[in-house]
Amino acid sequence: MISLSAYLIFAAIMFSIGLMGVILNRHNLIVLLMSIELMLLAVNTNFIAFSSYLHRVDGEVFVFFILTVAAAEAAIGLAILVVLFRNKKSIAIDDINQLKG
Repeated sequence: MISLSAYLIFAAIMFSIGLMGVILNRHNLIVLLMSIELMLLAVNTNFIAFSSYLHRVDGEVFVFFILTVAAAEAAIGLAILVVLFRNKKSIAIDDINQLKG
């Protein structure tokens, strides 16, 4: 059986990788969205680990809410990406400021 600390260390590593992706990458919108999804996955891992450790289902309920937020974020982010590519022929984040209305 895997211990709780192993899950927490794994989630901390995933969250750190996602945070580095958000901080270091300021040019590609796809990598930015993937980094945010990785951070949300790390939070979900923590909720599931604590839920299993404490024998409660509260953490699993929160995971469903986080998954719906992540799905909505992905859909809106990809819609913005499609509009940006149609107008500017680029997916650079710097071009988002030029979109109007």
